[in-house]
Amino acid sequence: MYVPAHFSMTPAQIDDVLRRMTVANLVTAHEGGLQATLLPFLYRPGADGSLGALVGHVARNNRQWSEPRLGDALAIVGANDHYVSPRWRTAGDAAGSVVPTWNYVTVHAYGDLVAHDDLDWTREVVERLSAQHEDHRLHPWTSEDLLPGQLDKMMRAIVGVELRISRVEAKAKLSQNVSVPDVEGIIAGLRTEGDEVSADLLTEVSLPAAQRRAELLAGVAAGHARRTGG
Repeated sequence: MYVPAHFSMTPAQIDDVLRRMTVANLVTAHEGGLQATLLPFLYRPGADGSLGALVGHVARNNRQWSEPRLGDALAIVGANDHYVSPRWRTAGDAAGSVVPTWNYVTVHAYGDLVAHDDLDWTREVVERLSAQHEDHRLHPWTSEDLLPGQLDKMMRAIVGVELRISRVEAKAKLSQNVSVPDVEGIIAGLRTEGDEVSADLLTEVSLPAAQRRAELLAGVAAGHARRTGG
């Protein structure tokens, strides 16, 4: 993935995205070409320096898990994305120098894909996935709500999958490379449209980056002025 330095992410930021993820596009290469499936995943952090794993399940009839693969699998995780109107960039738009763009955060996790045709392993993943999305509810659903034998019947229709992460690429394109007034304008525009999550993210990540960039450019300009007597 193409990642300019100003859009790079720290290990802590990557870890946060993976811990909060809900779904990812699983992409694998086979002799017949690429296959991709959008799947719910859980992140299992690694130990002893390993990068951890993404665990989930696929339909047994989905041949992506059973066909021989070529090389690593790839899970594409999206965390946040939003449109940016040129009208929000008050400084740049006034100069007639900006066009629409799209901001986003994405993590690409690569690694060996292991299939677990194992009822106990897969059941544990299913239970954890359900708990992740149910535990906060007033009356959370659990597998105990099913009729006797129903869960076992449904479990036979799926297979567990585990992406053992060997490398990660990550990118947070969040307008860090524009001026402070422009970032402030984008934040205000997002809040006007009710996207408080994106606005807060830019306030946390992009505004400080733009301020550092402005300070650096001001320092360079001041140094040039001293050298030239300007």
